Amino acid sequence: MKHQAGQTIIELLLAMAFALIFFPALFTMFYISREGKAQQIERTRAVDLLIEAQEVVRNIREAGWVQFAAYSDNTLYYPVPVSSRWTLVSGSESIDRFTRSITFSSVSRDQTGTIVPSGGIVDPSTRKATITVSWLTPLPTTMTAVVYLTRHKNIIYTDTTEADFLAGDVTQHTKVIKLADGEVVLGSTGGYGDWCQPSLTISGRDLPKSGVANAISAIQGAIAAGTGENASGVSYANLIVTDPAYPTSPTATISGTFDGYKTNDVFTEADFAYLATDTNTKEVVTISLGGVNGDGKYSEAGYFNAPGNGNAEGVVTLGSVGYMVGGSKLYSFDLTAKTGSRPTLDADGVTLPGTGKKLVVVANRAFVVTSSSTAQLVIIDVSSPSNLVVLDQVGLPADDGRAIYVNATGSRAYVATEQSSSQREFFIVNTESGSPGYKQVLGSYDTNGMDPIGIAVVSGPRAVIVGHNAEEYQVVDITNEQTNPLPRCGGLQINSGVNGIDTVLAASGRAYSYIITGDVSSELKIIEGGPGSNGKDYFLTGTFDSRIVDASNVSTGSAEAAFNRVSASLTLPSAQTQVQMQFAAADAVGGSCADASYVFVGPDGTNNTYFTSSDGSTITSSLPFSHNGVGYENPARCFRYRAQLITGDATLTPIINDVSIALSP
Repeated sequence: MKHQAGQTIIELLLAMAFALIFFPALFTMFYISREGKAQQIERTRAVDLLIEAQEVVRNIREAGWVQFAAYSDNTLYYPVPVSSRWTLVSGSESIDRFTRSITFSSVSRDQTGTIVPSGGIVDPSTRKATITVSWLTPLPTTMTAVVYLTRHKNIIYTDTTEADFLAGDVTQHTKVIKLADGEVVLGSTGGYGDWCQPSLTISGRDLPKSGVANAISAIQGAIAAGTGENASGVSYANLIVTDPAYPTSPTATISGTFDGYKTNDVFTEADFAYLATDTNTKEVVTISLGGVNGDGKYSEAGYFNAPGNGNAEGVVTLGSVGYMVGGSKLYSFDLTAKTGSRPTLDADGVTLPGTGKKLVVVANRAFVVTSSSTAQLVIIDVSSPSNLVVLDQVGLPADDGRAIYVNATGSRAYVATEQSSSQREFFIVNTESGSPGYKQVLGSYDTNGMDPIGIAVVSGPRAVIVGHNAEEYQVVDITNEQTNPLPRCGGLQINSGVNGIDTVLAASGRAYSYIITGDVSSELKIIEGGPGSNGKDYFLTGTFDSRIVDASNVSTGSAEAAFNRVSASLTLPSAQTQVQMQFAAADAVGGSCADASYVFVGPDGTNNTYFTSSDGSTITSSLPFSHNGVGYENPARCFRYRAQLITGDATLTPIINDVSIALSP
C-alpha cells in the first residue's frame, strides 16, 4: 500500500506539472482564436472598403479625366456622393471603427513606356491612387491598395486622305498622290505629274496686244515670248513664273515688254535676252533685263548685224559667243560686251545645205536643222568661234527639217521634220562622235498628220512634239530609243495650234512644259509633267512635314492636350526603303500655333533619334513627355510630325498610307 501511495503522489505531481504547461497554452490558443476571428471580420470589412474606394476612383476617372487629374498629389481625400455621382473631399473619413483615405501621385515611364519607380518621364495620362484603410481593435492594422488609372477616352487625329496630306508641306522631294484615298511618296527627279497624261488644268496667260506668238524660251522662274507672225504683237514679253509647293499652280506675270521688231526666235539668259529678228541691219537684238522704264519697257543694249541681207531664224549664246542662223548661213559673234554693235567672229560663217531653222550648241558643237530634204541635220565644230568647221551632215528619210533638241552631252539629237503623208516626222539620231552607230537613226515616230514645229525631251524619258493640225501636242515614250515606231503615250488637242515649246525642271522638283499657241486670248499655256506613278527616278530621300494640329480645335475640350501615341501605316516595297518619323509639340505663341517653335524629336525626346517600323508595315509607339518650357513640349497645344522617306533604289519609293495620333485633354 505504501508503494501504491507513493505512485499516486508522483502521478499527481506529473498531472499538476502538465496542467501548468498545457492550460496556459490552451488558454492562449483559445484567446488567439477568439481575437483572430474578430480580426478576420475587421479585415474582411476593410477589404470591402478598399474595393469600394477603388470603384469610386474609377467612376470619377470615367466622368472626366480633367476633373480627375485636378486632384492634388500627396493630399488625403475621401469619397462623398453628390447628386448621384461621386466626388472627393479633402481629408480622411471615419466609417464605424475604420479610417479611410485616398492619395494620388504622378507616374513616370521609361522610353519603352514601362512604369518605373524613379527617373523616366512623367506620364500625364496615368495617375497612381493609393487607398488606405486602418483600424485599432482588436489589433492596430493598416491595409492599402494601389491602382493605376489611365486616360482611356483618347481622341484619334488622323491624316489619311489626299486633302489631309496636301495640307502639309511637300516641297522637300516628296509628293502626295491618290492610290487609294491619299498617300505620301518620294517625289521624282523629273517632276510631280505625268507627261503621258497632259492636261491644261493650270491657267494660261494672255500676252500683250493681239499678235501671234511664235517664239519661246524658258529658264528657272522666267519665260520669254516673242511675236513674229505679224506686227501687231510685242517683240518680246518677259514673264516671271512662280514655283509654289505642290499642288498649288504656278502663275505667270508679265514683268516687262520690248517693241520694235518682228521676232522669229528668242534666247534667254539671267540678265539678257536675244531676239532673232527680220531686220537686215540688226538680225540679233540684245535686250537688257535689268529693269524697265515708266511704260514697263526694257531697253535695247546691243545688236549683231550679220553679213549680207536676210532674216535671223535662230539664236543661241554660249558664254561670250553668240550664234545665229539666217538663210543658209551660221554665224558667230562676240559677246564679251553686250552693248553696241557686236562684231562677227567668223566673217565667212558656215554655208548650210538649206535654210537654217533652229540650232543648239552643246560641247563645242553646233547642231543645225535645215530645210534640206537630204541633209536635215548639220553638225559644226565651234571650238574655235572664229573658224567654224562643218563636221558632218545627216540625211533622214523625211521631208525638210523643222526643229531640233540635243541632250546635255551631245550624244543624241532629236529632229522633227515637215509633215509627210508617206514618211515619219520624228527621229532620234546617234550623235556620239566615234561610237559604232554614229549618225545612225535609232528610232522614229509618225506624228499622224501633225506638222511639227518644236521638240522638247523630258524626264521619263519622253519626247514632246508640238505643231499644227491633227493632235497638236504629242508625247512619245523614248525609253527604248531603238523602237520603230516609237510608241505614243499621251497627247492634247490644241485646236489653235502650238507654235513653240520649252521645258523647265523647277527648283521645287516640279516640271513644266510651256507652250506658245495661236489662242490670242491665252497664248501661253502651262502643262505640268513628270514620270507619273510609274516613274523610275525617285529622289533617294525626301521630307514631309504634316499640317499643324491645334488641340483646341480637335474637340479635346481643353486648350492643351497630351499627345500619347502614334500609329502610322506604311508600304515598304523592299528592305532598301524606309520611313523614319519625329514629332514636335509646342506651346502656342501669341495664341497661334502657326507661330509656334517646333522641335522634332524621337523616342528619347531628342532630335538625334527616330521612330521606325519594326515589322515593315507600321510605326507604333508612345510619344515622350516633357514639360520644362523649353523646345519639345508635351502636353502642349500645338503639334505636327515629320517623316523622312528613304530609298536605296531609285525605282522604288516607301509609301505613307495614314498617320494617327492619340491625344487627350
